[in-house]
Amino acid sequence: MRIIFIFFTAIITYSCKNDFEKIIDINKYAKTPAAITENFTLKYTDSSIVKAILDSPLNLDFTNQKFPYAEFPDGLNIRFYENELDSTNVSANYGIIYYKTKLVSLNGNVVIQSSDGSKIKSSQIYWDPQQEWLFTEENITFSSNEYDINAKILDADRTFKLLKTGQLNGNFLFDDN
Repeated sequence: MRIIFIFFTAIITYSCKNDFEKIIDINKYAKTPAAITENFTLKYTDSSIVKAILDSPLNLDFTNQKFPYAEFPDGLNIRFYENELDSTNVSANYGIIYYKTKLVSLNGNVVIQSSDGSKIKSSQIYWDPQQEWLFTEENITFSSNEYDINAKILDADRTFKLLKTGQLNGNFLFDDN
């Protein structure tokens, strides 16, 4: 009788331990996206005029999280249209949009190219779409037909008329009047 009691106690203890481990696994925080979209395209319009088009091979929608965000793990390309002739193209190997803070983080081979051919390249750039503001503390390269400048730190409006950088080095042409 005593052997049977020890046997049942051992079975119950062993099975409780396995169930407890399963409960711990179930209760672990799982980041499961609310939606997964392949070949993602988003068109932003204002008064029936296309203002921007975002394309990405993969979009992971995490709006089901406490801090909702959307992730573009395979890169993204955004074309902003000023008018029919002028547009700005933004591309990156990875992107993430944080909905609560309204910030966009672009990482890996970030290139911003305007219709006049000027480019900005960096490994990371943050973008605040509400303020239309770009910033980073990573190295950046500005280039066009007239200049090729390297800098660390970028703090600029979307048009680059208001621009602040760290130390500059490079080549540029200017008129001496």
